[in-house]
Amino acid sequence: MLKTALADDLVYMEDRLLDEYILNDVGKIWIGPKNSSRGREWVFGQFDGCILPAIMFMLEMSEMPYQSRGDPIKLTRMISKMVNNNDDDNGVVVGRWDGDYADGTAPSAWAGSVDILREYWETKTSVCYGQCWVFAGVTATICRALGIPCRVVSNLVSGHDANCTLSIDRYYDENNKELDHDPLNEEGMDSIWNYHVWNDVWMARPDLPPGYGGWQAIDATPQEISSSSGVYECGPASLEAIKTGAVGFNYDVAFMVASVNADLTRWKRDPKARLGYSRISCNKYHIGYMLLTKKPWIFDPNGDQDREEITLQYKAKENSPEERISLYNAVRGSSFAKEFYELPSNTDEDVELELVNLDTIKIGDDFNVTVTAINKCTSVRTLKIHLAVKSTFYNGIVAHEIDKVDGSFKLKPQTNDRLVLRVTKDKYLSKLVEYSNMKVHAIASVEETSQIWADEDDFQVVKPSISIKIQDEVYTKVPTPITLRFTNPLQTALTKCKFNISGSSAIRSQVVLYPDVKPGGVIKADTQLIVSFPGSHKVIAVFDCNELRDITGSALVEVFDEQ
Repeated sequence: MLKTALADDLVYMEDRLLDEYILNDVGKIWIGPKNSSRGREWVFGQFDGCILPAIMFMLEMSEMPYQSRGDPIKLTRMISKMVNNNDDDNGVVVGRWDGDYADGTAPSAWAGSVDILREYWETKTSVCYGQCWVFAGVTATICRALGIPCRVVSNLVSGHDANCTLSIDRYYDENNKELDHDPLNEEGMDSIWNYHVWNDVWMARPDLPPGYGGWQAIDATPQEISSSSGVYECGPASLEAIKTGAVGFNYDVAFMVASVNADLTRWKRDPKARLGYSRISCNKYHIGYMLLTKKPWIFDPNGDQDREEITLQYKAKENSPEERISLYNAVRGSSFAKEFYELPSNTDEDVELELVNLDTIKIGDDFNVTVTAINKCTSVRTLKIHLAVKSTFYNGIVAHEIDKVDGSFKLKPQTNDRLVLRVTKDKYLSKLVEYSNMKVHAIASVEETSQIWADEDDFQVVKPSISIKIQDEVYTKVPTPITLRFTNPLQTALTKCKFNISGSSAIRSQVVLYPDVKPGGVIKADTQLIVSFPGSHKVIAVFDCNELRDITGSALVEVFDEQ
């Protein structure tokens, strides 16, 4: 609750929370699929000397009127637009998701915002390349530098609603083959990101009714053009408005509702249906699986003790009456969405099917994908099941098909069976793309009842982390030996290797080049660390090469005054 005594300060926040959301210059951003997400260290570096000049240049590029720059509502909306370059406005970072970064820096190779904003300021041109968590890290740096409390938010299993239906829609033909386009939307198709990252900023909202101040979502990743402006910007959207489905309030509330709380609906071609497709399934629990941010005042270099779940700040408990009411309240605000939510399901379901979620898979391990089927009725049921595994980019775009299997069998009354697909390392290692994400897709039909069932699961093949070894006694301005170490998990050589070492503003950033690494070889890099002032500091290392990306590690070091 914002204090009315300080209503003239639109970004007022309690002093102790400012230590985290304004002053903290190193944090974490949670990335990865729901079952294997991890906190990736990020150096915000808002006190570095290059940050304010870079921000001032960004403001000039935005052509934002000077008289509007003191309004946090307008300012954060502009920041969500200018951190990306999708409007060809010389924004800070160019987005890219196809794995080809030869003419720039791979998103996973960045250790923080400072190098990005320094390059932006020095070159006066957009920096290549970023993805959602890079956009969010840069946004947090800019907001904190300007005195706007800001946190980074990760949405595990994030919906991208491309046509304002407030649902994420999958379409199938008469033979249960999934379509690679949206037949009802020529502009694009819905997608599900393994995870998506944006920011919350803290402010009063005098433009909205009382109760809608506090945390506001802004998203600097260019996904959809904002309906209210015609450019790539998103927010600030009140979390209270998102939670209650108040889609009529500024800004982009409906898009954020779909991101965290849309239903995942599957449709099969049906000439007799009103839209030409009949709904065959609806999953109310898939989208917005969990929303995470860094817990204030804690930094855990070796685990997730600093992780804070904030799902209930964005929506009521899943499938509770309050959650359904808020979603339907949002649906009532869109005539197009009403059509998608009012069409009934007409299937007779007496076979229970389940896609077994995978636990953590270490890179190089074989694994099984399993669908179980239980016949709950007193008659025989004939099942046809299709099961496939694909490598994907984290935004849901398929890269390669890895393996698939089709099964057909009769299931006796009151019995169960399963279809198993064994995936070996030889099948998937060469087809992995950055971040090593994979998607399992399953669809089944029951001949006697025309029941159709489909499900999907995202998971990540887990890579090793960097071990950082530093001597116990570290003093300011004295070169201190530091060793970075991990083992190449691949059966291929690693080429063009480098470490990016960074940390809080007291630590001088550096890049350490490393020779090619043989298959399964141990990587051990020795260098020196120089810290400019005493205290508890965070050291962050990122490894990058042509064949293996997104290898990170961190450590806490206590630094004493020079001897």
